[in-house]
Amino acid sequence: MSRGPVLIDLEDAEAAKPEAAPAVPDIVGPEKAAAMQQVAALAARRPSRLARWFWSLAVALIGFVASLAAWDYVTGLLERSVILGGIATALVILLVLVLLVVTLRELAAFGRLRRLDTIQHQAADALAASDLKGARAVIAALDRLYAGREDTAWGRAELTERQADILDADGLLGLAETTLIAPLDARAMREVEAAARQVATVTAIVPIALADLFTALTANLRMIRRIAEVYGGRAGTLGSWRLTRSVLTHLVATGAVAVGDDLIGSVAGGSVLSKVSRRFGEGVVNGALTARVGVAAIEVCRPLPFHFAKRPSVTALVRRALTGLFGRD
Repeated sequence: MSRGPVLIDLEDAEAAKPEAAPAVPDIVGPEKAAAMQQVAALAARRPSRLARWFWSLAVALIGFVASLAAWDYVTGLLERSVILGGIATALVILLVLVLLVVTLRELAAFGRLRRLDTIQHQAADALAASDLKGARAVIAALDRLYAGREDTAWGRAELTERQADILDADGLLGLAETTLIAPLDARAMREVEAAARQVATVTAIVPIALADLFTALTANLRMIRRIAEVYGGRAGTLGSWRLTRSVLTHLVATGAVAVGDDLIGSVAGGSVLSKVSRRFGEGVVNGALTARVGVAAIEVCRPLPFHFAKRPSVTALVRRALTGLFGRD
């Protein structure tokens, strides 16, 4: 039996090189991305017709029972004592007036959000059709929308002065972006950076269970509401929930839910993430997700679609937000 060396002839020499072998697939990343997509899809999904009927009837029944109980209580109290019955009647009337004011404010909030959405769709149609008349109608709607705001006075004056010299829809809406909407974009991006910084810091530092979840939820809701206020769509309680749902629907529709390794690497660097603790890595991920929600909120609330102006980069937003929080090589 020969004990000499054995030679094996390989047809493909490149396949034997370790550096040429395919990378091991990351099992954790896609699962997290899929989980995030499922959460956003569930939150953005429209309820079924049966569920809407159920909640509508439940609210109507509860309101009817509460009104009947209040009526019986007040009439019974009037029979016992006119003074006590009069006090109860006055309190009920005041409560009804407050509820009426709250209802009017909520309706006004829905109207503001619908107004932003209408202007955005009109601008998109004018750009697609190169409709100068439609673009001028959008400029007039923007002027009415921001008529009472001092922070837009310079932009409105500049737009009014220069719009007569522009004879195409593309240039006119581009002028509106650069003079009127650009300062609002800067304010909205600062809100996104602040929310991403808060979420990342709490996730990385606070070791309490579910603290990062609660912080992310409250910070994202507050960020979406403030972005709407920046663009003129100040929302009430119900309006904020509707706006949040619209943002989540936009995230699902555009597929911008999952955070990839390229985003994390561009924010903190792969070598740095390998040295810091798991909590710091989770902080970067949560901050990046918050930034993506913020960008979606900007796209939903912005009265003009991004055309001349560049869409905010999630990587740049998170990098500015987390500067100094995480070390870099």
